[in-house]
Amino acid sequence: MIITVNGEETNWEGAKVTINDLLSHHKVEKPEMVSVQINGTFVDKKDYGTKIVVAADEVDFLYFMGGGQAS
Repeated sequence: MIITVNGEETNWEGAKVTINDLLSHHKVEKPEMVSVQINGTFVDKKDYGTKIVVAADEVDFLYFMGGGQAS
């Protein structure tokens, strides 16, 4: 099946794929620090192991970084 991850089409071989599978496949080093959207909707971190991604889904890994300007 073809899914889009961070703007790039990915051909996934297999019957099903979870968010955790995608995070592992894409070698995300700190998945606990990543928020995930599927088709523009955020997914709860507790659901990463059970949320099934289907063909044509658009998945985005969002990395939030701290920082700012010192006064």
